[in-house]
Amino acid sequence: MGELSGRHSLNCPQSDKLSDYMYLELFKLHELPFRLSPDPQFLYLSKQHARAKAYMESTIWFTDGFVVITGEIGAGKTTLIETFLRELQADVVVAQINQTQLSPTAFLQTVLVQFGFSPFNMKKPEVLATLNQFLTEQHAAGRKVLLIIDEAQNLTSRVLEEVRMLSGVETTKEKVLRIILAGQPELNDKLNSPELLQLTQRVRLRFHLTALTREETASYIEHRLEVAGSQGRRIFAEDTYPTIFKYTGGTPRLINTLCDTAMMSAFGRDRDTVNMEDVDAAIRELQWAEFGTGTNRLRAPPMERARTSQLHPALHTVGRILLASEGTTLVERELRPGRLVIGRTPDNDLQIDSKFISRHHCQIITQADSCVIEDLNSTNGIYVQSKRVRRHNLNDGDVVQVGQHEIMYIDERIPRLRHAVEHVDTGIHEKT
Repeated sequence: MGELSGRHSLNCPQSDKLSDYMYLELFKLHELPFRLSPDPQFLYLSKQHARAKAYMESTIWFTDGFVVITGEIGAGKTTLIETFLRELQADVVVAQINQTQLSPTAFLQTVLVQFGFSPFNMKKPEVLATLNQFLTEQHAAGRKVLLIIDEAQNLTSRVLEEVRMLSGVETTKEKVLRIILAGQPELNDKLNSPELLQLTQRVRLRFHLTALTREETASYIEHRLEVAGSQGRRIFAEDTYPTIFKYTGGTPRLINTLCDTAMMSAFGRDRDTVNMEDVDAAIRELQWAEFGTGTNRLRAPPMERARTSQLHPALHTVGRILLASEGTTLVERELRPGRLVIGRTPDNDLQIDSKFISRHHCQIITQADSCVIEDLNSTNGIYVQSKRVRRHNLNDGDVVQVGQHEIMYIDERIPRLRHAVEHVDTGIHEKT
C-alpha cells in the first residue's frame, strides 16, 4: 500500500474487525462513512437527486407511471432506488430486476419469480398469461404493481419490446403496471432508436442524473460524516474540498473512494482529521489524475443524444455530425430541431473528455432549414478552415476544429449519395 501502510495493513478477518474498530474510535464515528455499497440512510438529496426521486414517486401517484432515470456509473441511481423502495406503502407490490442480460423469455420468467411464481417449466404463452392474470388480480384487490429494472441499458431491443407489451396491460379505465427503468446514459440511445418509438411514446417522464456541483460535493461529504456520527465535527479540512471535486468531478462513488482512502491515510498517521497531505497521498495511491483527463473515470462514457431528441423522438433528422480525433471517427450523432451542447463535463449533450475542451465549449442550434455552431466563450475556441469563429452556419461537408477533435457536418436534406462526402480528405475516416 506504500504511503497508506500502517495501522490498517492487517490481513486476517479478526484483524480487519479490530482495524475497523480502531478506525471508528479514532474518528469518533459509529459507522464507516464512505462505503461503496448503496445504503439509503446515507443518501444525499441534491436538487438533481431529489427531482429524480420525485419522478420515481410519481409512478405510484399516476396510473400511467412509466419513468426512465439515467446517470453515469456511480451517480447514485441504485441508492435512490433502494431509498424509494424503503418508503413504499404496503399496498405496492414490487418486482425488482437487477440482472438484465436476459433473453425475452428469461426476462419474463424473472419478473414472475419476483412476484412469487416458479415459472421455469412454462413456455412463453403461459408465462404471459400468468403475468396478465396476476396483474389483473392485484388491480382488482386494490394493490399497485411496480416493476423496477436497474442496469436497463443492458436490455436488448427484444426485451425492451416485452417491457412495452407489459406496460400496455390495462383494465377498461387504466394501466395496471407501473414501470421504472434506470440505467447508464446509453439507455437513452436505445430508447431513441426508431424500432423502440412505440415504447418511448409510453414513457411519461425522463430524467438524467448529473454529477454534484462543487458546493454539493462538500455538502455530500459532510452529510455522510454526519450520518456516520461526526456530530458536526469537521473531519476534512476545508481546503481539501476543491481538490476532491477536481479529482472526482462530483461523482458520488468516486468521492467515496477518494475520501475513504484519504481517511485511511490520516488513520495511518494517527490523526483524527484529514488534511491536504492525506488527500494528496490518496490521489497518488489511487494513481488518479484530474477528472477531466479521464484516467480516474469509471468508464469512458458514451455520448447521449440531444435532449430535444429525447423529448421529441419523432422529429425528423436535419443533419448529422461525425466527431473524430487523430483520423478516427469516435461517434456519429443525428441532429434534429433543437440545441446540442458540446463540452467536457457529463452534463453536456455531447461530452468530449479532453483538457483542450471547456466545460461548455460550443453548441449547435438546429432548425428545420439550418444548423449553426456557436462558441460558448470557450478557452480554445472553434475553427473553420483554420480561422477562429464565434458563429458559423454549417454547410454540407464543413469540418470544425474543436480542441484536438474535428466535427464534420453532413446535411441530410441533400438527396445524394453520402459515400464520397464521408471519405473526403479531411482526416476523418470511419473506425475499422
